[in-house]
Amino acid sequence: MLPEDHAALIRDHTIYSCVMGSRAFGLATEASDTDRRGVFLAPTPSFWRFSKPPTHIEGPAPEQFSWELERFCELALRANPNILECLHSPLVERTDDTGRELLALRGAFLSLRAHDTFARYALGQRKKLDADIRTHGAPRWKHAMHLLRLLMSCRDLLRSGELVIDVGDAREDLLAVKRGEVPWPEVEHRMNTLADEASAAASKSPLPAEPDTAAVEDFLFRVRRRSAGL
Repeated sequence: MLPEDHAALIRDHTIYSCVMGSRAFGLATEASDTDRRGVFLAPTPSFWRFSKPPTHIEGPAPEQFSWELERFCELALRANPNILECLHSPLVERTDDTGRELLALRGAFLSLRAHDTFARYALGQRKKLDADIRTHGAPRWKHAMHLLRLLMSCRDLLRSGELVIDVGDAREDLLAVKRGEVPWPEVEHRMNTLADEASAAASKSPLPAEPDTAAVEDFLFRVRRRSAGL
């Protein structure tokens, strides 16, 4: 059970929350869960104690996970794929003035670092799929679908400079992969092609080399001061 002080942070201090996973990606089916992600702002005075606020909280609802604002910003500046996608969910459930300021800063977090982080995450997932094939003779098709989706998102981000997480017209092709209707060699070919296209896009991407850390830090400083009543 979630401690009351943690539950209070989610209940009273959430600045932004959204739906993620298949529902945000446009890949939901009747069996899909509803994954919720959020950002809470721990009151500034709570940092003045020896016991600091949590950097993240799981719950209180099933499939719910939230980050404290500073930790969220740190991960976003590192181009963590899950965090960046959270900022670009089309399914926003809750936001306040501070949350809207955070959303207005979405572009400040985007940089060419995304190519490296998305590619490293994809490589890790690809190794798991290869292990499944060696062990079970087939990959976990749902994971294969989501890896293709991630590679598409990375390529398109590098090409356009904008992160769009809804798969749009690719929905049916991706769901066919999830159902195991696409042979693994074809899925492998698509993965390799997408990775090559992302690498080619990185060399002429409109994204800056680094995120705008100064703008994000200034935002966080203002928010902390406001929370402290200064």
